[in-house]
This record gives sequence, C-alpha cells and structure tokens, in this order.
Amino acid sequence: MDAMAIVSIFILSVFVGFEVVSKVSSTLHTPLMSGANAIHGVILVGAIMVCSHSETNLELGLSVAAIILATINMIGGFVVTDRMLEMFKGKKGASK
Repeated sequence: MDAMAIVSIFILSVFVGFEVVSKVSSTLHTPLMSGANAIHGVILVGAIMVCSHSETNLELGLSVAAIILATINMIGGFVVTDRMLEMFKGKKGASK
C-alpha cells in the first residue's frame, strides 16, 4: 500500500470512530470504558511479552515505549471510569 492510501484509511477511521463514540448514550459510557480497560490490560501484557523477546536496542526501546504508553492509557481509562461512576452517585448531603 502506498502512503496516501494508509493516510486515507486513518482519516476515515478517525471520522467513523468519532461518529460511533458520539452516538453512545451517557449511561453506556461506563460499561464501555470498563471493556476498553480490559483491552488495554491485554495490550500491556502483549507489550511486556514483546519486550522480553527483543534482541536489538531499537526493539528494546520501542517495546519499553509501548509499555509506558499502554500503562498510561490503562491508568487513564481507570481514572475516567472512576470519575464517571462518581457522577452516578448521589450527593452526600442529600436527603432520601
């Protein structure tokens, strides 16, 4: 594939992803984030496995970068999920 086709596919996937995510109701965001966090955990395990099999310094550097980025992504997902769950809790001083 040439570079123009790859860039075109990337741009189209960004638009499709934005449309799909923007159509999800707010009550479904938390379960979807939980599923995404599980996928990020699998990606992190895969990055660790790739790091263990790296042979050159370039492979090691790229795999360590993948581990760092996957960790940041996973932790960020848990933070966002926690904040979303806080939105569904009632106020602490509210009467029942």
